[in-house]
Amino acid sequence: MPNNVEDFLSTSEEQEIVEAIRVAELNTSGEIRVHLEQTCKGDGITTRALDLFHTLKMDNTKLQNGVLIYLAIEDKAFAIYGDKGINDKVESNFWDSTKDIMQLHFKKGDFKKGLIEGILKSGEELKRYFPYSDNDTNELTNEISKG
Repeated sequence: MPNNVEDFLSTSEEQEIVEAIRVAELNTSGEIRVHLEQTCKGDGITTRALDLFHTLKMDNTKLQNGVLIYLAIEDKAFAIYGDKGINDKVESNFWDSTKDIMQLHFKKGDFKKGLIEGILKSGEELKRYFPYSDNDTNELTNEISKG
């Protein structure tokens, strides 16, 4: 596994992940982003995901339905953070099945597949609470951000 955030995924793998975000967002008005970082800075993975969520301005969606998939490469840790609009509607274990699918692939060293499966599952899960509508606009970029 490459330990450098820039070399973690190839350009084609990144394009496949961005395409998975586009496809997932066809199911939902929710906004999904992926952020990769070398190591988790701060007070733990969940706190760092929350900080990045605000830094990336993901809390500016109209329905408060942004989702951040955050991965700290060297720490071998990840988190899924959903905005208030999602958390107000879903049960507390809402992201568990998505995390389980991702972790299964991550343990095999297949990070691209884990991210893609997690993104697509997120879109499917969010569809129940935040279905896609014809007047939906893409409020956040689908590009992978890196720190």
